[in-house]
Order: sequence, then C-alpha cells, then structure tokens
Amino acid sequence: MDYKNLLKYAIQTGEIMLKSGAETSRVEDTINRILATSEFETVESFVTPTGIFATLDDPSIEIISIIKRVHKREAHLHKIAQANDLSRRFCEGRIKLENALEELERIKEQKPYSNTVMVFAKGIGGGAFTMLLGGSLTDSTVTLLIGLAFALVQVFFDRFETSKFFEDILCGAIIGSLALFFYHFLKIGTNFDYIVIGSIMPLVPGVAITNAIRDIIEGDFVSGISRGADAFIVAASVAIGVGSILKIFYYFIGGIQI
Repeated sequence: MDYKNLLKYAIQTGEIMLKSGAETSRVEDTINRILATSEFETVESFVTPTGIFATLDDPSIEIISIIKRVHKREAHLHKIAQANDLSRRFCEGRIKLENALEELERIKEQKPYSNTVMVFAKGIGGGAFTMLLGGSLTDSTVTLLIGLAFALVQVFFDRFETSKFFEDILCGAIIGSLALFFYHFLKIGTNFDYIVIGSIMPLVPGVAITNAIRDIIEGDFVSGISRGADAFIVAASVAIGVGSILKIFYYFIGGIQI
C-alpha cells in the first residue's frame, strides 16, 4: 500500500467533510478509521474548524505527518454523507485506494445547488417559517419577497468573496428596510414581527450551533467554543443589520404600531 496516498486520501476526506459542515468528532473518527487500515503502530489525527493534523508512524517507516489548513466552510450535507459512505466502503475493503481517490475527487468537484435554486429556497423557506409562526398568507408572501431580495444580494457579493460579517449585516439591513417598506408604507401584511422573524430564519446558523453543542458534548472544547463564537457573530451581524434600520426608522418616524 502507498502510505503517502493513504494519508492524502484521509486528509482530503476530512477536508471535504469539515468544509461541508461536519462536526470535528466525525471528521477525526473518519480519518482515524481510514489510517487504521495501514495497521501501523501510531495513527493520530487532530481536527479544529480551521485545520487538520494527521500522523502515521511505525518502526517500518519514517514518520509521516500532514497539516491541512481549512479556510472556507459551508453547509453541504450531501457531500458529508457521500465522503463518509466512501470511507466506510474503503475501510471494509470494497474499494481500492486508487479508486477511492478518484471517487473522492468527483465528490469534491460536485457543484452545489445553482444560484436560482438557492435564491428560491431561501425565499420559500422564509415564507414557510412565517406561516409556521402563525403569520397570514400575506405575511408569508411578503417574507418570500424579502427572502428573494437578500438572497440575490448574497449571490452578488459571493462573487467577490466579501466578508461574511459585512454580508450578514447588509442582509439584516435589507430585511429591516423591506419589512418596513411593505408593512408601513405599502400597508401589506398583518404582523410585522412574523415578517421580520420569518425573513431572518434562513440566515440563522443552525448547523454551526448544532455542531458547536455536539463538539462540546464530545469533549472537543476548542472546536465547540470556536464554532459557537462563529454562530454568535453571524447572529449578532444579522441583529445589528435589522436593529440599525429599525432604530433609524424609530428615530425619524417615531416608531411603528405592531
């Protein structure tokens, strides 16, 4: 077996899973299972939200260590499932290392959902949340339109790889502005609260919050705390954006009857 390629395969699998939103305990377990097929004396991995460290060592070889920096993370749960399934098939001996590397490359190159699908998904998702909270069909329709608007802005800024912090503040400001425009100026909608809350829901970092809790439960305190901080920053950014617009409106107009 080519042990360098084995370590490369393990690291690339971990990278795909980590970038796609997997919790660190799952990534470490997957890497360790892959490396354990070498039957070497030392198999170690350490994963944080921003990096992967792995080592293979045995009296029969020179120690091999790899560090992989992970920069950008997005939720792609289907990639996690595919990479995890591939690793299990490899560990069970149902696929060779060379074939596993080729299949992993195909998983890595998979395109995410198109911008059109993402835009409509965020709009429909926000509208559904508004209705779930008890809003009317009119409230839900307004939320859908707001979701489409900020999703289009996200698509535009993603092309330039702008700061996530700035993007979330801007999206929050768009939500606040459009909600006021529809509810206060056009008199469309029956409950301002439900419109705003429903519009915010697609921006809530649910996967990050869940993984932060799971990492802390598993004892990965560094990863858990950092993921929790990341989720808090996203939530705070959206709140700053919405709150700033509402505060400006309250200051100049004198408030809104909700």
